[in-house]
Amino acid sequence: MLHPTATSPNAREGLAGPVIRRAGPADAEALAELGARTFSDTFAHLYDPQDLAVFLAEAYGLERTRADLADPAKALWLVEDDGHAIGYALAGPCGLPHAQVTPGCGELKRIYFTRAAQGGGLGGRLFGEVMDWLQKDGPRDVWIGVWSENLGAQRFYERNGFAKAGEYGFKVGKTTDREFILRKPAENFTR
Repeated sequence: MLHPTATSPNAREGLAGPVIRRAGPADAEALAELGARTFSDTFAHLYDPQDLAVFLAEAYGLERTRADLADPAKALWLVEDDGHAIGYALAGPCGLPHAQVTPGCGELKRIYFTRAAQGGGLGGRLFGEVMDWLQKDGPRDVWIGVWSENLGAQRFYERNGFAKAGEYGFKVGKTTDREFILRKPAENFTR
């Protein structure tokens, strides 16, 4: 069953099509499957299959997804089209390794879509909802970690006011990827 959010154009206009909504406990299985699938579709070619399997079980397993959904400091969104999960996002307190990160900072931890759902503007809509949620209690710095070779994502984040603030190593088994740490300061968010 689709549950349009109050901010979804579909909820206001009564139109069929993709719906962005906040995820709840009943969505855990769909989110875990979608998370593992979209990460694999994007990055599986970079990793040893055994390393990837272990990483996916830890980072996208049902237990981890349920814990994220139960954490009041985090929020997840699900994008559905005709009842099928096609995208999602996760946000919460910043966990990136940077000296300027404080307990009050927020982070867009994940935002992914199936390949078929990419390029139609849904990513921008979902990103906007996540940014609104991260600023709901007042302006705060927001951080994002992005793979150093994901140039499209880097351009998108730069267009939305994020700038490179550092780098770190993202480990998946024996592989350490070079990740960029991006930041948008609180004063650059407008209400």
